[in-house]
Amino acid sequence: MHTQQALDALAGLAQKSRLAIFRHLVELGPDGACPGDLGEAVGITATTLSFHLKTLLQAGLIDAEQNGRSITYRANFAAMQGLVGYLTENCCGGDSARCEPTSVPQHRRSAR
Repeated sequence: MHTQQALDALAGLAQKSRLAIFRHLVELGPDGACPGDLGEAVGITATTLSFHLKTLLQAGLIDAEQNGRSITYRANFAAMQGLVGYLTENCCGGDSARCEPTSVPQHRRSAR
């Protein structure tokens, strides 16, 4: 993944509803969902959902498959893995032993 692709993907996820849509599609796996089910699952109207789906499509984070009159949206797992890979490719200077998670401070635990 190139820097601009990573920026586009991160910008696509940098909004509460879009992040919720993407996370829901990731949970559904390759089955994906139609817009009506997505809107219901994340609690947003069809018009708002359409806007967010367009943004996620342009960012390359989701795919849309037309099936007659319906559309199925799916998470683009290759793009997701590419973004994670881009963010972690030089993690800890290449020393994976240094990448162990540290304990989370008490004040940060409640924010999760």
